[in-house]
Amino acid sequence: MNRQDVVVLGLPSSGKTTYLAALRHLMTANEVDVELRLVHLRGEGTEHLHLLVDRWLRAKAQERTTEVKSRTVTMTLREKTGAEFELHFPDMAGESFQRMWEKRECDPSVAAQLRSRGVLLFVHANKYKAPTWVVDEVQQNKALGIAPEPEQPVPWKPEHSATQVQLVDLLQSLQSAPLDAGPRRLAIVLSAWDKAAAEGHAPVTYLDRHFPFLRQYLENGLGEGWTWTVFGVSAQGGEYDEDDKPPREEAQRMRDVDIPSQRIKVVTEGAESHDLTEPLTWLLG
Repeated sequence: MNRQDVVVLGLPSSGKTTYLAALRHLMTANEVDVELRLVHLRGEGTEHLHLLVDRWLRAKAQERTTEVKSRTVTMTLREKTGAEFELHFPDMAGESFQRMWEKRECDPSVAAQLRSRGVLLFVHANKYKAPTWVVDEVQQNKALGIAPEPEQPVPWKPEHSATQVQLVDLLQSLQSAPLDAGPRRLAIVLSAWDKAAAEGHAPVTYLDRHFPFLRQYLENGLGEGWTWTVFGVSAQGGEYDEDDKPPREEAQRMRDVDIPSQRIKVVTEGAESHDLTEPLTWLLG
């Protein structure tokens, strides 16, 4: 049987775990038309995945993956043609990638996964650290009537960096030894697309407006043979309930949807569907 490997990247709370939970439900529920169906599931992360799906169905926010070691799920998938293949899908904590930026360290188990030819990069469309400019802060303080503080140097720390700076560094690492695996296919997933859709932009335009440095790198910094595309993905459809906090109206609205798979939205240039397998199908060529 043909084997395919996809590595899932993203900083903490970028939507990776929610995507995996919704994907698992979508491929087995037969509620909407999809490109890929799940035939068999195995691996050390299987039981964990069942728990994720249960929380997703109940519109409960996912607990963040915090372990450095990834839980790899192996899926036997069937295409519409009837052809089957194995897909290895690791659920790695965003802290693993954040550590690569802040500490310049990479766990060997993570490094092994990072050599996959298919790369699914998650970027939260609504919650990210934007660049800050001294001139903007000065103008804001002046407008608020706040007197400038005496000059005091503030030590720079890696965690102060903008999200897109960290993501570009991660992509650069994938093109350098020991992680370089040659040309790859890269799918950018703008998660929480339900929070971004109101702007009325296509995903690639949204990326250009909110993450211009990342967009420039995609255009000019990737090595020869790399190909990339952008998807807007809402795997939840709204804000889910958090443990030990009051219920949210959006979560109840999602529970009221008769067909859970229809909570999902996947947006590309001029098209929209409920099929979370579209990014995977594109990655697999």
